[in-house]
Amino acid sequence: MLDFNRRILDQETSKAHNTSRTLRRFADYFRKYWFALVLTLMFILVQAWTTVFVPKLIGQAIDCYVTISNPQSINNCWYTDVDPNWTTEARIDGVLGISLRLLALFILGAITQGLTFYSMRWAGQNVLKNIRHDLMRHVHRLSIGYFARSEAGDVMSRVTNDVDTVNQMFNFALINVMRGTFVIIFIMFTMFGENVAYALISLSVAPVMILMTIYFSNQARKAFRRARREIGSVNADLQESISGAREVQAFNREDESIAQFQRSNEANRAANVQAAVFTSALNPMLEAMGFLALGIVALAGGLSVLNNEPLLGTSVVSLGMIFAFIGYVQQLNQPIAQIAIMWTNVQSGIAGGERIFDLLDDAPDIVDKPNAQPMPPIEGRVEFDDVWAEYVSGEPVLRGVGLKAEVGQIIAIVGPTGAGKTTIINLLPRFYDVTRGAVRIDGIDVRDVQADTLRQQIGIVLQDTFLFSESVMENIRYGSLNASDEDVIQAAKTVAAHDFIERLPNGYNTVLGERGSGLSQGQRQLIAIARVALMDPRILILDEATSSVDTRTERIIQAAFERLLAGRTSFVIAHRLSTIRNADQVLMLMDGEIIERGTHQSLLAQHGAYYDLYTSQFRDEESEVSANGRRESEPQPTGD
Repeated sequence: MLDFNRRILDQETSKAHNTSRTLRRFADYFRKYWFALVLTLMFILVQAWTTVFVPKLIGQAIDCYVTISNPQSINNCWYTDVDPNWTTEARIDGVLGISLRLLALFILGAITQGLTFYSMRWAGQNVLKNIRHDLMRHVHRLSIGYFARSEAGDVMSRVTNDVDTVNQMFNFALINVMRGTFVIIFIMFTMFGENVAYALISLSVAPVMILMTIYFSNQARKAFRRARREIGSVNADLQESISGAREVQAFNREDESIAQFQRSNEANRAANVQAAVFTSALNPMLEAMGFLALGIVALAGGLSVLNNEPLLGTSVVSLGMIFAFIGYVQQLNQPIAQIAIMWTNVQSGIAGGERIFDLLDDAPDIVDKPNAQPMPPIEGRVEFDDVWAEYVSGEPVLRGVGLKAEVGQIIAIVGPTGAGKTTIINLLPRFYDVTRGAVRIDGIDVRDVQADTLRQQIGIVLQDTFLFSESVMENIRYGSLNASDEDVIQAAKTVAAHDFIERLPNGYNTVLGERGSGLSQGQRQLIAIARVALMDPRILILDEATSSVDTRTERIIQAAFERLLAGRTSFVIAHRLSTIRNADQVLMLMDGEIIERGTHQSLLAQHGAYYDLYTSQFRDEESEVSANGRRESEPQPTGD
């Protein structure tokens, strides 16, 4: 399955992705913080201006105060009125004045740089907070079917790793790319304003640098996107290995698990190395081109000055202009290289954003109708009217199921694996929707009401109990968040969980390990039952809730169930005989259809499919129970 998923991911990586769409989605989040973005843009413009103005002032210092005897220098001096007869002291004062202005520019650039990062980070962190909030809310709105189709590790990767790449883009990369872009624009405008021919010569290497930047950044973007996807597979393998550690060790499959993780880890390493190759190769190549550009500037300008000849029919270049253009080219090379490096981070952040928005755009399978009303208080009448259901289109799991349950009845559902038992109970709280027919509670189609108001009146106890890494008190209170401590304790007493909870190290304040580790299966089940008892639902669903415990523990849990079931409409997926004998209806499923229905005794008397299931699965168990004197045995079925 993982190899298949990776092939799909590789196919997706090779497709074109809509960067502009992702940026528009980010813009929607930033709209609320537009003032911070305006300030950031203003600070970036000031930084770019100071960066460009520094070489210009240096050139003016040379032309106005150092080489003032050169007529061309006087012509290029715009900073002040030049007097060739100035004394040395006057020239020194002029240079000091420009030096102070340069110092002021450096200070202004440093202050605006700090303010730029602060304002952008403030806006970016608020946006990331909102994105994380939307992700968490959306993940909880997604249907159960989504989590059956998707790996938990990949979802976690989108919420953690992809959000982290977006965070890096907002904090550093995007600012540096924007600042570098404005610096390039300002420098080119200034250079062409001073001397068009000299600017063209100085920028002759720039097209090559730009083409190199485009090629390497595109290749790095693909590699970074592949790396983002591969880390999702790494997380999926890791999560699966940790969650299934007991099974891995029980079947002595440590080597196979390590090998599977190694394949995922190797694919992730290869993607990251490939991205690093393109990223690391670009910077030294751009530096080499930058040195070539400096040589061209110095050579062309030096020949013009030494020969006192104009460049390509324009004016003669002054010494100050040479120093200014060297500064321009140096300032130009730096943002080109910076953009090349940071743009890969921006692209990685955009790729992460695409995966985040893909998750946010994954519509839940189960949504409320526009006019859905809250579910009124449930009495407990349930009807399945010619219900068909399927998980994969064209492959029905239930076929024309029909049943009626009156208030307070116990409906037992039995059948072989894959018969559709769990599907029936999944339709009641609308974890899935029917494809044909209707499920009605108190005469109301469950599709016509708000799902949350429906589910809060249905209690579910599953075979695989999930407990949170919180105290016992909070785990039980999960059934009703507004319940008092006294209500929690009373619910625990109702299901006979109070005594063992009191014996825990800190009683109800004992913090449980992951998934309730440290407790026995029966203790975890009793806490889950107490949680449902606190919820006080009118409809109760038990999905093989005692199948994983021993017979003695089952007796305790069954006694808790008997108290909990009283007066409630209950649907029980039966694994053991104890939950079948007293059921008002027993439904025998086979291949998604109810083939037999009735009470336990009436079905045994029919000698049909239920009789065969009972004799093959339940008879030995009940005989053992009777032999131990733990429960009164039923009359054994006869061949009459």
